[in-house]
Amino acid sequence: MAKPGRAVANHGVGDSEDCVACLEKGFGGLATGSGMAAISTVFLSFLEQGAHVVATDSIYGASRVLLERELLRFGVGSTFVNSSRLDDIRRAICPSTRLLYIETPTNPTMQITDIEEAAAIAHDAGLLLVVDNTFASPYLQRPLELGADLVVHSLTKYLNGHSDVLGGIIVAGSEEHFLQTRRVLSHLGGIMDPHQAWLILRGIRTLPLRMERAQDNAMRLATWLNQHPKVKWVCYPGLEDHPQHRLAVKQMDGFGAMISFGVRSGMEGGKTLMNHVRLITLAVSLGGVESLIEYPASMTHRGLSSEERQQAGISDDLVRLSVGCEAYVDLCADLDQALNRIP
Repeated sequence: MAKPGRAVANHGVGDSEDCVACLEKGFGGLATGSGMAAISTVFLSFLEQGAHVVATDSIYGASRVLLERELLRFGVGSTFVNSSRLDDIRRAICPSTRLLYIETPTNPTMQITDIEEAAAIAHDAGLLLVVDNTFASPYLQRPLELGADLVVHSLTKYLNGHSDVLGGIIVAGSEEHFLQTRRVLSHLGGIMDPHQAWLILRGIRTLPLRMERAQDNAMRLATWLNQHPKVKWVCYPGLEDHPQHRLAVKQMDGFGAMISFGVRSGMEGGKTLMNHVRLITLAVSLGGVESLIEYPASMTHRGLSSEERQQAGISDDLVRLSVGCEAYVDLCADLDQALNRIP
């Protein structure tokens, strides 16, 4: 079991692993050189030729490409569903399914999946449930407490929080899954170096402060964007019109700092907005103290076909905003001047 007494006091890789495992209430953590190294290690630890995965359709673009293109070459099949609809998960499970892999909230559509119910479905079918908890962080959501078997994070994002390091982590809920994943990670070599671990431990110290400020900004911005004439729709779990707002209240300790919204004029409107923000930085990352904005169709999810993006709910007007810790009035002013340039 993780050792909370020393987790944030020292600076080795093992200390960062213990720290995040403690926050996630898991058996143990395995730090990796990147978020994708963590995700790849989990897939290669529990899948074999002929296996099948059911996954959330709007997961991080590289995660989806890994499943449906790279692992397919080795005989691993996958089906992508809207995992917020539990019946879609049930229908997708087949005799060869070994893993249910979900993101909640999803990237970038901000859909919420009921982790407790997803865990029950997975375990009834003899599957493992793996949850990418990057968007929420363990400050807001702890999937292992809700029945998940493993949790993965891109430590690059909220846990580090300063946009200056790459890292990932796997947290296993049991000793069995921990040992199996550790064996595969040692063979693959996707490990973390001590300096990365030190920077991440530094970032975790301010996680509560950063998350509270950023999600307060996000709630205010989502409400404001909902009234803006150049914005067609806003998807943020804190808004009462979000389809899974009540579920977010139930399974999360806050709504986070990620917003998706649609702009007028579709793709051209998105390009105009991207080209005219001044304070907010155009970048595909998220979870730092600074606000970042991106256009998924040509950035994070450009590896998907147009049909795949539409199936996953990633429309051509969708903009993803990672809200940071700047002054709300400055963020609002920057978005307003850029949005108003959309014809």
